Amino acid sequence: MFLYWGESGFFCVIFNLQSFLTKKNGRKDSRGLCHKRQGLPLKDEGKMKADLHCHTMLSDGTLGIEELIQVAKKSGVDTIAITDHDTLAGTVRGAIIGKRFNINVIAGVELSCWDDERNRKVHLLCYMPDHPDRLEGLCMRTSLARKRAGKLMVIKAVAKYPLTSEFIAKCAQGSTNIYKQHIMKALSYIGYADGLFGETYRQLFKEKGEKNIAVPVKYPDVFEVLEEILGAGGIAVLAHPYLYDSIDLLDELVEKGLCGVEAWHPTMSEEQSEAMVKYAKKHKLLAIGGSDFHGCFAAHNSKLGDVTTPEANLNEFLGYKAKVKRQKKKAEKAAQSAE
Repeated sequence: MFLYWGESGFFCVIFNLQSFLTKKNGRKDSRGLCHKRQGLPLKDEGKMKADLHCHTMLSDGTLGIEELIQVAKKSGVDTIAITDHDTLAGTVRGAIIGKRFNINVIAGVELSCWDDERNRKVHLLCYMPDHPDRLEGLCMRTSLARKRAGKLMVIKAVAKYPLTSEFIAKCAQGSTNIYKQHIMKALSYIGYADGLFGETYRQLFKEKGEKNIAVPVKYPDVFEVLEEILGAGGIAVLAHPYLYDSIDLLDELVEKGLCGVEAWHPTMSEEQSEAMVKYAKKHKLLAIGGSDFHGCFAAHNSKLGDVTTPEANLNEFLGYKAKVKRQKKKAEKAAQSAE
């Protein structure tokens, strides 16, 4: 067994490194998922491998920034985007550490939103904002709302189980907030949970009833969030469109300036990915993909680099902002000539 003491401590690092060391290598299908074969994952010769959806322990992931980048390096992933929930706190450090390991780390954030019309949660990914400070107020509001919900869930958990709030906080050390996964981690440590996402999780956070301790978080309106992303000079992408049933929202978001869709995600079928790629081409949107990596805090079993963005799509993504600037200059020149 390989023991590593890092930012997130023994338990989670051992868990993820064991998972990583048993990972099989293989070609990717049209979803970006690996067809597995014996051996460690190796980078295809001459091809870039990019995972544009990764979380760290700053939100609800299990790895610290440096650990995440080390796993990317050993997995043959050249480019990652750190997209923690409602915080850009890891972007600067991620870029610095990425250079040390020769990994391109893209600044990002996954912003939590609410679709008032359909009464559903929505996630928008923001990449490479020119003015990240303009998103600080939005992130702070959501963080405060999540803190209030987290405190109430902790109070309920402590009332039901032989836990202390201090112990739950210790399980959330390094995060900007207390998430459901941190409460489940605490319950696992004291033997009251059958895994992080087993029956106990369903009773506490999914099923209705007196055992449920979930507290809803008040999220900002999705169109307000989209406007904030574009105002900050970021690339706005709808995350996992099928996971939160966001398909019927797409046309409205495109009208308001959405830049792309996440066409490859662990929860998507091949048919769903193909549908999103077609939609992206029709509406001239970016199509990207990522593993939505959380380590052992993920409900879906996805390793870093299992789902990636094809190289052609990555190049289009990386050149998107320059392309938009060129188009804007061209339009301004045309307008001046017409006067």
